[in-house]
Amino acid sequence: MKAAELFVKCLENEGTEYIFGLPGEENLDILEALRNSRIKFVLTRHEQGAAFMADVYGRLTGKAGVCLSTLGPGATNLFTGVADANMDRAPLIAITGQADLRRAHKESHQYIDIVNAFRPITKWNARVHHADVIPEVIRKAFRIAQIEKKGAAHIEISEAIACLDLEKDLKPLKVASNPSFRPTKDAFEAAATLIKNSKNPIILAGNGVIRAEACRELADFAEKNRIYAANTFMAKGAISAKHELFVSTIGLQAKDYIMCGFEKADLVITVGYDIAEYSPAFWNPEGDKKLIHIDSVRAEVDAHYDPDVELVGEMKTILYKLTRLTGFNKSFEYMNSLKKLTKGEFEEFRNSSHFPMKPQKILYDVRQALGDKDIILSDVGMHKLWIARLYPAYSPNTVIISNGFATMGIALPGCVAAKLVHPDRKIVAITGDGGFLMNSQEIETAKRLGLAFVVIIFSDSKYGMIEWKQVKEFGSEFGMSFTNPDFVMYAESFGCIGIRINSAGEFMPALKKALETDNIVIMDVPVDYSENARLTEKLGKLVCPI
Repeated sequence: MKAAELFVKCLENEGTEYIFGLPGEENLDILEALRNSRIKFVLTRHEQGAAFMADVYGRLTGKAGVCLSTLGPGATNLFTGVADANMDRAPLIAITGQADLRRAHKESHQYIDIVNAFRPITKWNARVHHADVIPEVIRKAFRIAQIEKKGAAHIEISEAIACLDLEKDLKPLKVASNPSFRPTKDAFEAAATLIKNSKNPIILAGNGVIRAEACRELADFAEKNRIYAANTFMAKGAISAKHELFVSTIGLQAKDYIMCGFEKADLVITVGYDIAEYSPAFWNPEGDKKLIHIDSVRAEVDAHYDPDVELVGEMKTILYKLTRLTGFNKSFEYMNSLKKLTKGEFEEFRNSSHFPMKPQKILYDVRQALGDKDIILSDVGMHKLWIARLYPAYSPNTVIISNGFATMGIALPGCVAAKLVHPDRKIVAITGDGGFLMNSQEIETAKRLGLAFVVIIFSDSKYGMIEWKQVKEFGSEFGMSFTNPDFVMYAESFGCIGIRINSAGEFMPALKKALETDNIVIMDVPVDYSENARLTEKLGKLVCPI
């Protein structure tokens, strides 16, 4: 058996379904070993697209998505997607080839030290120096990537190692379950006391709740104590927007309605919250709020986030036990008025005929067209803020937003992974025209795989979110505008369907038809981003209701 064959057997042992990537001379032995493997190799058109597919696969399944590249430029092309997975806490394994290391001491064709380059953007990475360590390296990489807080791991294997014939019989290591920990009795009692003595508690749910599959337990805890809950951008759906105790999404770096609730709260119970999702400096500016930290790992050190009690361990168990220890009718009814304000803003343009379309109208129609379990993937841009603030999520992992690394270009390749994971659901990418063209080459990958999904392009021929901030700070726009291709012809050149929306009334019927089409549909939707300025003015004058 070759070392490359052992490498692939170890990946199979970890339950790997897909490897997203590109071939190169230095990973041909790995590719050959995949030829007869049950793992499906998904050939992509760019390594960044491969990394984003692995990223979204990891986020949707909780299992590490795997991406593959060759050395040098292939490996550096993975960099952004790997960093995104690591900061968004999505489990991912990046595998890169490398030249014969006998050249490593000198200037050499396409050689750079990828292990050191990837170290700051991964939880752990290593070079396979000897074929005998392959089972240990792969088991360790998957274990570290998949334990909390989840993230990226990287393995480099050179062509000189991959092609070796093994001198002894080696097998993959046993996949062991991850250890779980439970807080002390005193910690539970302290948390229960804080909740009992609070007047205006609020729950802040982070993406960790979804990763822990503890959404039902979170809802039970909220219901038992009548405590309203908000979520971060990446935790949309942790509590259904239909739930009577769900308030809103938190995350704007400006005063929003939900911030009024946090201002009045005397206790914040964070569950699966990560400060990378939204800095506590925004919702606890004085650092004076009582805090209960419920998570799989201890709290990060931060001047604005110093928990009074930490309940660290398996989140389902913690929430279940805390629910049994409590039962206080808190009913912070002020939150209900905030909830109505957000809902009213989402529905404000439901009957609008304005064209170019209001972002709120587009999102309202998308919500009506999709089922509770259907998935939207938001790219990064101005549309992301509208989706995060207003779009109601009814189930976990149905609104995928990158908000740790916040990377443009993720939505379209993310659709490939989402459709592979959930072939029975409708999948929609919402992207700006800037983000769309960053990885639009992956339309060919999706088409070749026979996938069907819808891409909605918020089209305004500029980097709208950056322009919004530029105008706020400097008074006028500079260096933000560009031109676009004909998106309809562009879609058709891939064998897909292109639709250009010419009036607000056309959008909903076209979207419904697109969602029933067994093909990729690209919708070019002109958007009126004057709403950005209106939002800025509104939030700038926001006074919390009494």
